[in-house]
Amino acid sequence: MKISELLSKESICLNASASDKTDAINKIVDLMAKSGKIADIDTYRKGVFAREEESTTAVGEGVAIPHCKSDAVKSAGLAAMIVPNGVEFNAPDGEKVDVMFLIAAPNTKDNVHVDVLSKLSVLLLDENFTASLKAAKSVDEFIAAIDKAENAKDAQEQKTVNNATVLAVTACPTGIAHTYMAEESLKKAGEKLGVAIKVETRGSSGAKNVLTDAEIASAACIIVAADTNVPMARFNGKPVIQVRVADGIHDAEKLINRAVAKDAPIYHASADESKEASSSAGGFSLYKHLMSGVSHMLPFVVGGGILIALAFLIDGIYCKANGITPDGSFGTMLPISAFLKGKVGGVAFGFMLPVLAGFIAMSIADRPGLALGFVGGAMAANGTSGFLGALVAGFFAGYTTLCLKKAFSSLPKSLDGIKPVLLYPLVGMLIVGIGMNFVVEPIVGFINSILNNALNSLNGASGIVLGLILGGMMSVDMGGPVNKAAYVFATGMLAQEHYNIMAAVMVGGMVPPIAIATATLLFKNKFTEEERKAGPVNFVMGAAFITEGAIPYAASDPAHVLPACIAGSAVAGALSMAFNCTLRAPHGGIFVFPVVGNPVMYLVALIIGSAVGAVLLGTLKKKVSE
Repeated sequence: MKISELLSKESICLNASASDKTDAINKIVDLMAKSGKIADIDTYRKGVFAREEESTTAVGEGVAIPHCKSDAVKSAGLAAMIVPNGVEFNAPDGEKVDVMFLIAAPNTKDNVHVDVLSKLSVLLLDENFTASLKAAKSVDEFIAAIDKAENAKDAQEQKTVNNATVLAVTACPTGIAHTYMAEESLKKAGEKLGVAIKVETRGSSGAKNVLTDAEIASAACIIVAADTNVPMARFNGKPVIQVRVADGIHDAEKLINRAVAKDAPIYHASADESKEASSSAGGFSLYKHLMSGVSHMLPFVVGGGILIALAFLIDGIYCKANGITPDGSFGTMLPISAFLKGKVGGVAFGFMLPVLAGFIAMSIADRPGLALGFVGGAMAANGTSGFLGALVAGFFAGYTTLCLKKAFSSLPKSLDGIKPVLLYPLVGMLIVGIGMNFVVEPIVGFINSILNNALNSLNGASGIVLGLILGGMMSVDMGGPVNKAAYVFATGMLAQEHYNIMAAVMVGGMVPPIAIATATLLFKNKFTEEERKAGPVNFVMGAAFITEGAIPYAASDPAHVLPACIAGSAVAGALSMAFNCTLRAPHGGIFVFPVVGNPVMYLVALIIGSAVGAVLLGTLKKKVSE
């Protein structure tokens, strides 16, 4: 459905005025009513205001797109209003709104308002498009401007170079930030180079924009920018470029040029996909297997860890209110605390090591490796080897399964059905059990004991140095392997009750976005206009412990931004350890500050680290010329 098809001429006003946001919304709702697409104008108006109360529909750059899906709408429609003098709209960039589009969508399953909202949002990001709307002298000219921009956008999406169509898949371990940043980077690079590209994202909410068999068959090349395993058998016989998700963000143009030139090996999928996947040697393959385990482990760690932390918080409040000295039952003193810690959070947290090992093994050897990895991880969890033992168990179980597959490959095909349900688990569990019990547990358990003793004895300078290193690691690649290494280490130590390490790592990860947001306000001549406008958003991302918000700034000027952020994060991590701050929750940013041990000083560490990073940014970065 085209945007112009939803617009009625009587629902367009090119010279409106509004005293405030409420007045503006009321006027554009009245415009919508003139289209005849609203059955109950009062109900629809209430729906528009109710949506606005959730969060502002101003998208920045002087544009707002209020919308409502309601039974009061007879058929989908749009209204448009130009407000030459602008109106305050609580926009994220603080600018007045002078271009408004109102969407009316019927309460049906097709979610037409989402599709139109998405298309409008993309078009309205183009300053030339909004300028053409504001310059329109008549309603017909206004609609013509929309048609022109929409047709150009549609043509661009269909355009190919040398009959080449490029497909891509992006995925990161957590499926929150890098997945979608790589998608956006590849799309922008494709648009710049004139290459039609479709990107499938495999994020935390599942696969979106999934590539079809027909698209794969006609594709010139497929780019897989992923740090976790993705379904690859469908690409059999096609040129496939496999890189890390960070390369999809930073080297998008280079990847697309390679794809157009078909500068990629042909992917050969065998009946045994796990064998194909495991045949690629090198650190990247091992990293992918590790990150596959980590990505499946994180929901258990985060959910369970926060629930356990809440149990301690509730008991802490109870003890403080009643003058009780906490004892060994802390976290289970009240029924609600006992439930959160023992019945829910503790159970979820207990899955951490088996899930980690299980999905590392599954990444290596497909489903037959899952059971073996779970068993090895459970043995590590119930033994002395702990987190390190679970890591070893995952790889041991995965490669043991691959060996079993090869050993049993000569058996008659009639026995294929019993291999995954009998032979692999029976023989594999026996091998993994023996290996874990007589090799991994004694050796890794001994190493783990030494590590725990060393961490328990940390105090003073040694603890500060550890915090300095871990905090700085969180900024080295901002969500990449080094960042993940520090975070995975902290979650492993969290399971062994080293709560100060988790605190140092989280505060280190919060600093880069906050430091950058602060610097964009204090040192405006060091950032472009676009960077200054996007800067304040990083306050929110940093506060929520989303380090990836700093990546666009680091990518544009790594030589100056990275040292500043690393220094700020290192200072924050060191101060957190120096102040003996602790954290039982593995994620959450400021939202879990109530469960932080010594929260006031933890906030001080965050503020000082962010200030150090911001000042260094202002010192190191060069002035920009607009």
